[in-house]
Formats: sequence, C-alpha cells, structure tokens
Amino acid sequence: FDSLLLFSAALSESIIMYGRDPWGGPLEINTADSATDDDRSRNLNDLDRAALSRPLDETQQSWLLGPTEQKKKKYVDLGCIIVSRKIFVWTVGTLVAAALLAGFITLIVKTVPRHHPKTPPPDNYTIALHKALKFFNAQKSGKLPKHNNVSWRGNSGLQDGKGETGSFYKDLVGGYYDAGDAIKFNFPMAYAMTMLSWSVIEYSAKYEAAGELTHVKELIKWGTDYFLKTFNSTADSIDDLVSQVGSGNTDDGNTDPNDHYCWMRPEDMDYKRPVTTCNGGCSDLAAEMAAALASASIVFKDNKEYSKKLVHGAKVVYQFGRTRRGRYSAGTAESSKFYNSSMYWDEFIWGGAWMYYATGNVTYLNLITQPTMAKHAGAFWGGPYYGVFSWDNKLAGAQLLLSRLRLFLSPGYPYEEILRTFHNQTSIVMCSYLPIFNKFNRTNGGLIELNHGAPQPLQYSVNAAFLATLYSDYLDAADTPGWYCGPNFYSTSVLRDFARSQIDYILGKNPRKMSYVVGFGTKYPRHVHHRGASIPKNKV
Repeated sequence: FDSLLLFSAALSESIIMYGRDPWGGPLEINTADSATDDDRSRNLNDLDRAALSRPLDETQQSWLLGPTEQKKKKYVDLGCIIVSRKIFVWTVGTLVAAALLAGFITLIVKTVPRHHPKTPPPDNYTIALHKALKFFNAQKSGKLPKHNNVSWRGNSGLQDGKGETGSFYKDLVGGYYDAGDAIKFNFPMAYAMTMLSWSVIEYSAKYEAAGELTHVKELIKWGTDYFLKTFNSTADSIDDLVSQVGSGNTDDGNTDPNDHYCWMRPEDMDYKRPVTTCNGGCSDLAAEMAAALASASIVFKDNKEYSKKLVHGAKVVYQFGRTRRGRYSAGTAESSKFYNSSMYWDEFIWGGAWMYYATGNVTYLNLITQPTMAKHAGAFWGGPYYGVFSWDNKLAGAQLLLSRLRLFLSPGYPYEEILRTFHNQTSIVMCSYLPIFNKFNRTNGGLIELNHGAPQPLQYSVNAAFLATLYSDYLDAADTPGWYCGPNFYSTSVLRDFARSQIDYILGKNPRKMSYVVGFGTKYPRHVHHRGASIPKNKV
C-alpha cells in the first residue's frame, strides 16, 4: 500500500468578528415628534375626505369644474377604501410594467439558445488518483458495500476470526488484503491507513475538488473499523494483539491449502485461515496501529463519537507497545518472510507524534523528544538507507511531523533543541533527494533508487515525493522560501520539481513509455500478479 502524491496548497481560514452595531451605537428616534406628525397628517387627510364628500351646488360646480372641462378627481373610491389617484395609477402602472417585463424576460429565456460551459477534463494527477484509490476497493475483505466500485469483487473472508473459543476478539472480518494474495498483514496495512489519513489531513480540499474526499474517508474507516477488532479496544489495557490473518507459508514443499499455495479468488476461499497474535514483543506493530488510529481520529474529528473511540483505542494499543517491548516479526514469525521489521524505535516516535497531534497530551511530546529515543531510532546515524521512508522505517516521516510542530506551533523550551535537530535532519534528507547530490543513484529515466537497486523501487520513490511536497508546502506556509544544503540555498520549487519528476516517471514518462498505475493511460501492465483480478468471476 502506498499513498499517491497530491499536489496541493493548504487553504487558510479567517474569522471576522464584528459588533452588534457597526455604526458605534443605537440609532434613536424621537417617537413623540413622529407621533405628532402622524396625527397631523391623519387629521389633514380626514379634512380632505370630508370636503370631497360634501355635495356642491350648481354655482360651485360651474365655477370649480367648468361646464366643458371636467377636472380629474384626486382620489379613487374602491368601495371599501378611498385611495389617492396618483398612488392608484402608479401602483397599477407598476404592476403592468412588471408583468410586461416578466413576459419579455421569459420570452428571451425560452427563445435564446442555451450554451452551457463544458466542465474541463480532469488533469492526469486527478485521473491517477482515482485509479490509485480504486486499488483499495479491489483489496477489501469482508462484506462489501453496494457502492464498492470494483464489479468483479464480492464478499470474502466472512469467517475470519470467528468460532475460536477463548479468544480476545469476536471476529476479524474486514480490513484489506495485502497484495495479490488474501493475507491480512496488519503492520503494512496500518502504515497504509496512516498515510491515507495524513494526506487527507493536509490536502482535504484537493480531495474534495477531485470528488474523492468522501471515498478516501470511507477507505480509511474500513481499515480502522477492522483494527478496532484486533484487540479489546474498549478496555483500558490489553495483553494481546492480532498481527496477521491468513498464511502464506510454502517452505519445504508445504502443500497445505493457504493464501499462497492456492491460486483462487478471495470469494472462493474454502480453507482454514489461521490468526496470528502476539501477547508481548510487538512494539512496532502496536505503535504503528496507534499511529493509524490517532491520525484517523483527526480525519473524523467532526464525528466526535467515532473520533473519541479511535483515540481511546490508540492510547490503549500504544501503551501496550511501550510496555511489551520487542519486534512483532522476531524469531520464527511468518511475517518475517514478508514484512520483517528492523526495529521499533522509529515507530515509537512516529506513533507518539501522531498521539500528540490527536490528543494534545504533552506526555507523548515529552516521550518522543527524549534524546535517547532519537538515538535509538537512528536519527543521527546516517548510513545508506537514511531518509528512506517506508512501511518498515518511519523515521523520515516522524522527523517531518516534528518539523511541522516546530514550524507552526513552536512549543519552545524544553523541546526546541531536539525539535531543531529533527528539523535539521529533515533538511538533510531533502538535500539527499536532489540530483546534485550523490547519496542515491538514479536510473537512466530519472527514477531515484532509494532501495539501492533492490526490487520494488516505486513505493520508496513515491513516498519520498510525498515527503518532499509536504516539506515544501510547510516551508511556504511558514513564509520560508527554501532551505540550505550546506552553503547553498535551494527554493521550495526544487522539491516540487523532484516530486513531480518521480510521479511523472510512474505515470509513463520513462524509457518504456509505460504507466505503472493499472488503468492509467493507454499502456500499462495487463497481467498483474493478483488472484482476484486474474480469475473470471464465473469461475470459467
């Protein structure tokens, strides 16, 4: 699971407060004078009406009106009321004019041809975003909603975790299958949900503009709903945590039916799917799951009840990881063959940073800014993989999160020194991404080889592009035009150029002229390693 880059800028909000009366005080009216004027006017009107109603003799008629020129009456008698003739004529004229105007406008609207401006087509990044998010719909496990937009997927894994007496979970239905198989690895799945949440937190306006905000939030909730099932999320403390559902062990010619030996659609699985748990020694998994739940609680902050549930679960599982130290993939764990974790200290900082953002509790900030924590996580080591952000190593992401804290919240003493160190290390990582430096090689097509030529390089380059874009946006938001690499100053546009080059490579600007996002463009992989996609729905 990887996040696709969203090019975006944060929108600032301003709240304008104003007084009840912008003119500086109440407007007073002299009611006594006004009443006197009204009475005077009313008395004069009564006198006029009395004069009009009095009959005139013949002499008066001939002198006032004249025998051949009849003078118009000043008032119109409507039977029940008498109104001024001028007002009556003006009112009737206005109504007639309004009717004619309305009819004329209606005639124009009905006769003039209508030209609706065409909606501009979405740009390539928006189209690619649609395709990337659709992958998560294809990976869903459990009872699928009717609006799931992958026609060849159906309900699957409905018996996961059920019927096991004495277990601390009721069922484990839901979540996401890892890749082309049907195993649910909770460690990389939690990382995927954290990354999706981070992108929504920073770029929700862009998601909304692309018409994907509701969709991506539903994808996040699908993952977090499942995570809340993997431990007793309503308790105040736990002793166990689910790390994996399903199995892929085919060592020594093992032919037992499992998710790697059997090539079948998830909907057709008919073999037992074991559940792997840990009751200690899974600090990395627990801290990453806490990061997923905590970051999602920010995404769903408008849903207070659900957000509170996520925060509570994050607190419980993070404390579990801190209390029961160890790597979840240590020893003979099957996960070591697929998603082996190198350490847990980076997850402690990463998860703790998200816990602080979600709760505001300085206990987490105190913990993750301890110099010994950073030292154990390798924050000052350097080395060939320093700055490589992935499902295993969260350090680069954690340092950027804490740089964000320093840039925008500036908590000051006693945190400033260590936060400045993390900020400096983030700057160094960004320098290492630039072509002018030789920290990482590049292919002839320009793809940065963050994993030094090992397989599956795209997940690392797209993560680096995401971090580079975030850092450039953070600096811009802080009115900082760039950063230093040694004595040289580089503008934030350089980071955006790097990010764009990596995404463009993935979308087809490469020597093969091939898009590596299935469904994007005209040339992309047609025979992917994916059980559900490779077998027809009707089993033929």
